[in-house]
Amino acid sequence: MIQPVILCGGSGTRLWPLSRKAFPKQFVPLLNNKSLLQLTLERVAQLGDGATQVMCVAADEHRFLVTEAMQAAKVSGTVILEPAARNTAAAMALAALAVKSEQLLLFCPADHHIPNAQAFAAMVEQGVAAAGQGAIVTFGVVPSFPSTAYGYIQQGQSRPDGSHAVARFIEKPTADKAQALILQGDVLWNAGIFLCRADALLKALGQHAPDILAHCQQAMTGATHDQAFIRPEPQAFNACRAESIDFAVMEHHADVAVVPFCGAWSDVGSWNAVAELSQPDAEGNRTQGQAHTLHARNTFVHAPHRPVVALGTQDLLIVDTPDAVLVVAASHAELVKDVVNHLIQQGVAQASAHRHTARPWGAYDSIDAGDRFQVKRIIVKPGAQLSLQMHHHRAEHWIVVKGTAEVTCGEKTFLLTENQSTYIPLGTVHRLKNPGKTSLELIEVQSGSYLGEDDIVRFEDVYGRVISLTAKEQNGEPPCPEWLAGTKSGESTLACADLNQIEEDK
Repeated sequence: MIQPVILCGGSGTRLWPLSRKAFPKQFVPLLNNKSLLQLTLERVAQLGDGATQVMCVAADEHRFLVTEAMQAAKVSGTVILEPAARNTAAAMALAALAVKSEQLLLFCPADHHIPNAQAFAAMVEQGVAAAGQGAIVTFGVVPSFPSTAYGYIQQGQSRPDGSHAVARFIEKPTADKAQALILQGDVLWNAGIFLCRADALLKALGQHAPDILAHCQQAMTGATHDQAFIRPEPQAFNACRAESIDFAVMEHHADVAVVPFCGAWSDVGSWNAVAELSQPDAEGNRTQGQAHTLHARNTFVHAPHRPVVALGTQDLLIVDTPDAVLVVAASHAELVKDVVNHLIQQGVAQASAHRHTARPWGAYDSIDAGDRFQVKRIIVKPGAQLSLQMHHHRAEHWIVVKGTAEVTCGEKTFLLTENQSTYIPLGTVHRLKNPGKTSLELIEVQSGSYLGEDDIVRFEDVYGRVISLTAKEQNGEPPCPEWLAGTKSGESTLACADLNQIEEDK
């Protein structure tokens, strides 16, 4: 049986402002309200007998986004959480070390679009014989035009197992070179999909990148297991160098085979690629959401939140989000990542974070902010709850607009329904829970001298996030009783509040 391994890393800056560091493109609902990760999970779940267990390798900060996608795709499996981004060689090594040596592993990027799942399954089946005999099989897409955005694989001689030897890997070419490669007729786009036995990959890493393998072995030896999560030991993994599997192994390894894929494929690596996922009108315009085009040609408009009109435009890409708008000439789509770097240098928060922020219990949307106040719309999933927490610098008002809320405020626990509200004084220990079977929505108004996301002290959390500790607890003493008693005056009475602040709010 084949073990699919979904590589969920990557920042997706080329699809800014929709994709950002805190919410990369593989998690963004791009097609029929499904993310590329969910579509990938659904595709690999159809391999074999349909009871496939999926493994994902993802950043620790994205763990709940991955599990939500797995739930949406109705698949189960394991998630290996990387303490830091170290590219595909290390990610694939972790997966190979987590399974039996003879296990066939299918490595798939999380952010590719392959609409024909049956053609994909047939392609994988063509590589099974070569992989079973110890080869590392890579899959190449039959090119439809001379792209400069993809690397290429030149096919060599036919192998008895039905695949081809790899003559060479070719980095992203210039336009002239890409045209010449296409005319050769023996090249494929490098899809970044691999099939191999776990022991074959580990042997190849030992030959060509022994340092990467050693760090990953050490990290997995010291790994901890938390339900479906595997957490490699951070210090050992962080010491590993970052390298792609292509540079670390594939370009040097002798036993590499390639299987061609003739179906539709896209790595959705630019807004031009996203635009091509939509059907054009007679003038070549492509629209999503509330977009409108008049006297326009070859214009793409992504407008899910409000009406956006393109009048008299040509060869433009327009992407609207609640807190940022991108207008770019189609010819410059590959340079969007430079925009992100520019915004980061200018200290623009929207370069990396969305107004809408996902959390394991749901999400919040920062609606408005000003001097000493901030307004958020909070959505809590059925049965979910926020951590038991308090704030040093702000008080909060909660107004329920949908569903039922179970509120813990100091020593009291009570229910709020629609159109009811409550006040959480500064320094009071509190918690919000959704006891119902439908989503809970409320408006939160924060007021205080400091409203940063790091003003939180967390006491209990059902999602395994960091718990703040007092100096007494760090020395092995019991916590202060004041922590769970709350305050009635609105002022903090946490006498032992020598606390470690953490970065993740709520």
